[in-house]
Amino acid sequence: MKIKLLLVGKTVEQYLQKGIDVYQGRMKYYISFERIEIPELKQVSSLSKDQIKVKEGELLLKQIKIQDCVVLLDEKGKTYSSVDWARHLEQVIAHSSRDIVFVIGGGYGFSEQVYSRADSMLSLSNMTFSHQLVRLIFMEQLYRAFTIIKGEPYHHE
Repeated sequence: MKIKLLLVGKTVEQYLQKGIDVYQGRMKYYISFERIEIPELKQVSSLSKDQIKVKEGELLLKQIKIQDCVVLLDEKGKTYSSVDWARHLEQVIAHSSRDIVFVIGGGYGFSEQVYSRADSMLSLSNMTFSHQLVRLIFMEQLYRAFTIIKGEPYHHE
């Protein structure tokens, strides 16, 4: 089993990338992890938001295998406390051999085709964050979940 993080575009802010790299480096102690960045679309000024979502969706879907468990990070997704999410993730890992692909879309969200392919959706908060910032927040929460699963002292109750 592997966890993949599928992203639209590169992380532009250096401070966010540094944080992401820190947590990605820590992941190797818990699970096989891969971050996949699909290129941002070029020359989109003439495209509508829906057209952008469709084109990004096509690129995202090319990276997803039929057997993958796909989890969209989306404001309409299920919210968990950190402990509850760690327990949920632990159950998913224990009862499945499929790779888990977490997907963070572009600034406009996901196309209907991507929503149709998703197995579930996860929301990190009732608040809205930029798709760039969500990358770091998600990586920290993923790391936190594994420390909770392993009973390590990172998370405090």
